[in-house]
Amino acid sequence: MRVRPGTEADAEQAALVLRRSITELCLRDHGNDPALLASWLANKTPEKFREWVRAEDSLCLVAVAGDDTVIGVGLMSKVGEIRLNYVSPDARFQGVSTALIGALEVAAAELGVPRLNLNSTTTAHAFYLARGFQDVGQPQTDRLKDNIYPMAKSLAAEET
Repeated sequence: MRVRPGTEADAEQAALVLRRSITELCLRDHGNDPALLASWLANKTPEKFREWVRAEDSLCLVAVAGDDTVIGVGLMSKVGEIRLNYVSPDARFQGVSTALIGALEVAAAELGVPRLNLNSTTTAHAFYLARGFQDVGQPQTDRLKDNIYPMAKSLAAEET
C-alpha cells in the first residue's frame, strides 16, 4: 500500500470507497436510518471528489493497493482541518487510515500548520484518540450522524 495525491482519474473508485465505508463501517453513526444515510452520502460522488482534487485550498490523498486500486481517501484543508479519512471495508484494519493520517500530518507540518482539527464520528473516535488526537469540546449532534466529536492534535515539536 502507498499514499499519493488523489487525481481526477481516481474519482469513481474513491467515491465507491467513501460510500462503502460510510454504509458498511459507520453503522453506529447512522443506524441504517435512510434519511441520515442519504444525507451523509449526498456529496460522496465522483464529481465531488474531482472538485476536492482540484481545490487549491485542500489536499486530497488516496491510499492505493499494489495494483493501484483505491482503498482509502483522505482530505484536509491547507489550514489543518481533516475533512475525510475513510477506508474500504475490504482493507479495514490494515493500516490504511493510519497511513492517511500520517501523510496528512506530514503535509500539514510542511505547510507550517501547528494543529490539526477534525470532527470524528463515534465509529472513529477511539482510532483518533489512539493517534494522539484529543477531545476539544463536548460531542455534538449533527444532521448527518448521531454524535460528532470535535478533536485536535498539536503538531508543534515538544519542548525539552
